[in-house]
Amino acid sequence: MKRESIAKYRPFPKVDLPDRTWPDQELTAAPQWCSVDLRDGNQSLPVPMSVEEKLEMFDMLVGVGFKEIEVGFPSASDTEFEFLRRLIEENRVPADVTLQVLVQTRQHLIARTFEAIKGAKQVIVHIYNSTSTLQRRVTFSDASQESIKQIALDGTRWVKELVPTVPGTEVRLQYSPESFSDTELAFALEVCEGVMEIWQPTEENPIILNLPATVEWSTPNVHADQIEWMCRHLKNRKAAIISLHTHNDRGTGVAATELGLMAGADRVEGTLFGNGERTGNLDVVIVALNMNSHGIATGLDFSNLSQLREVYERTTRMVVPERQPYAGELVFTAFSGSHQDAIKKGFDRRAQEGNDAQWGVPYLTIDPVDIGRSYESIVRINSQSGKGGVAYILDKDHGFDLPKTMHPQVGKRIYDLADEEGRELTVEEVGKAFAREFLNVQTELILEDYELEHHAGERNEVGCAAKVSRQGESLTIRGLGNGPINAFVHGLEQQGWKDFTLTDYRSHAIKDGSGADAAAYVQLRKDDGQIVWGAGMDSSIEIAGVKALVCAWNLLRS
Repeated sequence: MKRESIAKYRPFPKVDLPDRTWPDQELTAAPQWCSVDLRDGNQSLPVPMSVEEKLEMFDMLVGVGFKEIEVGFPSASDTEFEFLRRLIEENRVPADVTLQVLVQTRQHLIARTFEAIKGAKQVIVHIYNSTSTLQRRVTFSDASQESIKQIALDGTRWVKELVPTVPGTEVRLQYSPESFSDTELAFALEVCEGVMEIWQPTEENPIILNLPATVEWSTPNVHADQIEWMCRHLKNRKAAIISLHTHNDRGTGVAATELGLMAGADRVEGTLFGNGERTGNLDVVIVALNMNSHGIATGLDFSNLSQLREVYERTTRMVVPERQPYAGELVFTAFSGSHQDAIKKGFDRRAQEGNDAQWGVPYLTIDPVDIGRSYESIVRINSQSGKGGVAYILDKDHGFDLPKTMHPQVGKRIYDLADEEGRELTVEEVGKAFAREFLNVQTELILEDYELEHHAGERNEVGCAAKVSRQGESLTIRGLGNGPINAFVHGLEQQGWKDFTLTDYRSHAIKDGSGADAAAYVQLRKDDGQIVWGAGMDSSIEIAGVKALVCAWNLLRS
């Protein structure tokens, strides 16, 4: 922004609350949750959901565990009205789920809303009117505080008068001073208390006072101050459920909600993945999973988050960004070599400690499996990747548990290939590159056949007869040793082809098995100091070791 433009803006005023207590509070329990996907979320879509799409979304929200769901604005359109009637008439609403309906504080709209809710078991009638200084001055042409307050009081009376017209339906009232975030606190309090005086809530049957950050004007700490101020000054606090409804204009809606809960709020309204007007509503998924990551049960089930995202994207035609916390495609993915190495070590440690141990994997705040994500895409390979990431993929996706000292050699070659390609390598490409560069490599020396001869030498010695081809010339070499590999090394020495020392050998069964289900790794140090690893794979673990030796011998000469 240009310097001359800055003068048109002003800092948001602080709240006079020098003895604030919320910074010392700790979140230890989940709030009441209310989904507004079908109202606030739907109204923000370029193409609103059809009735059938809304029904699918409603069923999904019930499955997640929401007990309060704002289903729409039934007085606003025939589609909204029809949707609510279908929910009621087709008995789609579980007994423990309360429908919430939004309506402006206008008498004919409230009357239409009560026509829509007939037959429902439990309903929250949510009325609202704008109270902020800016709205009074601009939208309502310098309306007075008294006239704005009267709108709220009249709406409350109309709702109360209509409750007897829906016998058998438990009606609760929710009032929102819209744009609370930009309303003078004393005036917001006056309006809310005026509404309470008419409705006469009790501790057993409380009113819901929803204090929306309709526009996020301030930093989250100021929002928390506003909530604490209201909670402390409200006369009959025990007869009110204080509800939060944050938007995300400054990108801090989640933080504002979390601090607002610390400040005394009881309830949270939001949407899946933050869908809402302008920059969006609160993302309930983030707040709930943040709580889960601290060991707090929320009553919401996001154990199959990928499926929820699929339904959401299909019904709303919106896309969850790749970096959206928890739900984005790449949020558990590491390209950086140092991150990959730490993640691999974390999973290795967890395998030793067992799955019942407390979660502790570097760079991963939660276990992806707990929200239906798999480990396959946690580590991905590009030119920024390192040895640990390549080793992780070869282990988890291809069954090769490389020796630690082999990681640098393999890792460098694989991410050099990614750099040459100028793109990310797929899991399949990493496996193929490893096989091409390090597995059963037979270039100058080719192993054509190998036979082990027991009792060929002294006690505990075995002999080998290996048919090999070197630079196109075939011959059989023989050797003795304390095992198949040692015998083959002796055979190479007999031919004058041994210019190395065998310095390490490892082997294991290939995870998940295959036609060739044994892998071996051999490290050779050449007389000039060069060190290489080679890998072999075969149905016989003994032959896999010999193939690994031949591979390393060839790589010493590549």
